[in-house]
Amino acid sequence: MSELLSLDFMRQALVAAVLVGLAAPMVGVFLVQRRLSLIGDGMGHVSLAGVAVGVLTGQQPVFTALVAAVLAAVAIELIRAKGRTSGDIALAVMFYGGIAAGVVIIAKAPSGSAASLTAYLFGAITTTSQQDLWVFAGLAVVVLAATWLLRPWLFAVANDEEYARASGLPVTGLNIALAVLTAVTVVVSMRVVGLLLISALMILPNATAQLLGRSFRAMLRWAVLIGVVSSVGGLVASYYAETPSGGTIVLVAIAIFIAAAVTTAALAQARARRHRRAERHEHEHGPGCGHEALEHGDHVDYVHDGHRHAAHEGHYDEHDPARHEAAKEAAKP
Repeated sequence: MSELLSLDFMRQALVAAVLVGLAAPMVGVFLVQRRLSLIGDGMGHVSLAGVAVGVLTGQQPVFTALVAAVLAAVAIELIRAKGRTSGDIALAVMFYGGIAAGVVIIAKAPSGSAASLTAYLFGAITTTSQQDLWVFAGLAVVVLAATWLLRPWLFAVANDEEYARASGLPVTGLNIALAVLTAVTVVVSMRVVGLLLISALMILPNATAQLLGRSFRAMLRWAVLIGVVSSVGGLVASYYAETPSGGTIVLVAIAIFIAAAVTTAALAQARARRHRRAERHEHEHGPGCGHEALEHGDHVDYVHDGHRHAAHEGHYDEHDPARHEAAKEAAKP
C-alpha cells in the first residue's frame, strides 16, 4: 500500500475514487426510491455526445459533457411534467440520441481521438490530472451539499409524488434538481468508472443498503460506505491486478451485493428456524411456571431457553425487544 501511495497519479486517483464513492450513492438512493435506476445510463449516453463535442472543438470535455447532461436532464423532466410523452419514451430518446450523436461527432474529430473517448466510456482513473481533480472535487462538493440540504424534500417526492404535490411541495422543481444532480454526478464519475458504468455505482450500493438498513437514514449511510469501499477497493485491486479501474470497481460493488444478499438470506433462515423452534414446545407458560416473567406492553413474556415467549392462539410467539425497536426505527423517514 505504501508503494501505491508513493505515486502521485495514484494519490490523485484515490481522491477521485473517494469523491465518486460519496456522491454517486447519495444521488442514486433517490433514483432507486423512484424506480429510475437506469437514468444514469441515459445521462451517460448524452454526456458521451458532450465529450465528443469537446474533443472535436478542442474544448475541455468535462465542461461540454456537463452542459449536455444538464440540458438533457432539464429537458427530460420538463417533458415528463408536461405529460406530452411518457418518461420511458423520453428516456429512450435520450439514450439513443446521445450515443448516436457521440459516435457521429467523434467520427469527424482528428485521428486518435477515439482512444481519448474510450477513457471516458470505460473510465481511466489513473490518467486523472491535477486540473481534472480540482474540477471533479468542486462538482462533487456541489452534489453532496445540494443532496444533503434537499434530502427531506427529495425523500418526500420519491416516497409519494402525488402526496408531496398535494402538500404544496414544488415537485417539478425538485425533480429537475434531482435530474441535474444526477447529470453532474455522471460527469464527476466519468473518468473513474466510465460513462457506460456509472449507473452501476449509483444503484448497486443502494441495492446492497436496502438489504442491510432498517430505515432510510441507515440505508443512506450504508450506501455511502459501500460506495466508498467499492471505489477505493476496486481502484486498489485494479492497480495490483493490472485491470481497467472502472470495470474492477463495478465488479467489487457486485461482489459486495452478492455477499450481503447471501448473508442476509442465511440470517433470515436462521431466525425463521429459531422462531419455529421457539413455538414448538409442550411447556405451558403462566404464573408459577418457573420461568422469568417480563412485562412487554399489554402482555407478559416468559424467558425460556434464552428466548422470550408470549402465548398467541394456541402457540408461543418469540418476542425480541431489539427487533421491535428496529421495526419502529424503520418506520421513520
